[in-house]
Amino acid sequence: MNVAEWILVIFLSVALLVFLILGIVLLAKLIGITKEAKKIIIKGQDIAENANGVVENVKDMTSIGVVVKSFADKFGPNENKGKEKSDGQREEKGR
Repeated sequence: MNVAEWILVIFLSVALLVFLILGIVLLAKLIGITKEAKKIIIKGQDIAENANGVVENVKDMTSIGVVVKSFADKFGPNENKGKEKSDGQREEKGR
């Protein structure tokens, strides 16, 4: 082999070595990124489940609140309730 062929073989071998090392490093980084993405996805799912739980609790509280309010309005004391007069003042019942 002459000198030009040896230079070409060495140049291509070095280029192959560089791309091989670069590929291994990028593959390792890609594996790390996918692990982090998996953690983020799991955390997002946990947050979504907790949000659904909060929504259910609020829904339950508001529906119970409406029932309690209507119950209190029906069976609660009527002392403070009165009809409004035409001039905007309240008229007490029983007077």
